[in-house]
Order: sequence, then C-alpha cells, then structure tokens
Amino acid sequence: MGRVDKGVNCSVQGCEESAQRSMSGSKARMATDLVVNSDKRVYLCRAHYKEWKKSTKEDRENERARWQ
Repeated sequence: MGRVDKGVNCSVQGCEESAQRSMSGSKARMATDLVVNSDKRVYLCRAHYKEWKKSTKEDRENERARWQ
C-alpha cells in the first residue's frame, strides 16, 4: 500500500485534491508550467497529471524513439 492509496494530497502549489499518481521530481519538472512543492517524489491529482501528460507528450515520444 503506497502513499497514494493512503490519501496524500497533490504536490502542485495551491492544489488540495487527493493524488492519483506519483512520479519522480525530475520527471515532473519536465513540464515547466507545473509549480511543484517537492524535490524527490511528486504526487499529482488527476487534473494535474493530465496537464503534465499533455505538456510533455512530445518530449516523452522523443525519449521512447531514442531507445528503439
């Protein structure tokens, strides 16, 4: 049972929603428009995860293409 299952809040500044996903801080900083409170582990609510996915789509595709 992880911290998301226990009910940790979203790490984005000003958001009080419960987190749905967790990721490393360096991965979360790929999206420059998200202001995150943490350095190591970042927890994102559904809305902010969706925003992160949209803003980093091209970068993530380029990363995957590099390994193929």
